Amino acid sequence: MKIFADTANVEDIKQINELGIIDGVTTNPTLVAREGKDWESVEKQICEIVDGPVSAEVTASEAPAMVEQARVLSKWADNIVVKIPMTAEGLKAVKVLSQEGIKTNVTLVFSAMQGLLAAKAGATYVSPFLGRLDDIGADGVELVQKLRQIFDNYGYRTEIIAASIRNYQHVEQVALAGCDIATIPAKILVKLWKHPLTDQGLVAFEKDWAEFERLQK
Repeated sequence: MKIFADTANVEDIKQINELGIIDGVTTNPTLVAREGKDWESVEKQICEIVDGPVSAEVTASEAPAMVEQARVLSKWADNIVVKIPMTAEGLKAVKVLSQEGIKTNVTLVFSAMQGLLAAKAGATYVSPFLGRLDDIGADGVELVQKLRQIFDNYGYRTEIIAASIRNYQHVEQVALAGCDIATIPAKILVKLWKHPLTDQGLVAFEKDWAEFERLQK
């Protein structure tokens, strides 16, 4: 499973990228707004740091405007993927953009049928939102499982990006479900490589080595 960083914070991306564990980045208008910087410059900086796909989201609501904005966004960098909302207008835009060879990430997917329609329209990626489904008592991981089965049943090459990841367990569960990608906030990413037993083991190793060196003197 590929791992994307779900953030627009350039410093966080630099630090995480140094670990060699991220394959791409997803951003959205909310994440970019939090940075208080120019949208285009932020996206271009991220694209320079990360070799993989970087999702930048349109802000238009009508298909013709989405298409025009997507064309502009796609020229910012070779690895830009355009995020399109899961609406009827969004599907129209995805169809046009896919024919033009512009990669798309259909976002705000909350049902298997939405994901199927996005794939049929030609989406490169679909992003089911796990945490927001869990918030209303639904099962976000189950949606990933359904999409995996549907795409495998019919040979869709659209990749599934598990989004709205809220915890360590979400990451583990979607990996087991066969998800193609998990896009993870920086604050959760740092938890993936930490474990209290690892920390305890390191302390014990250091203590034992210090004792060994003392006896050698």
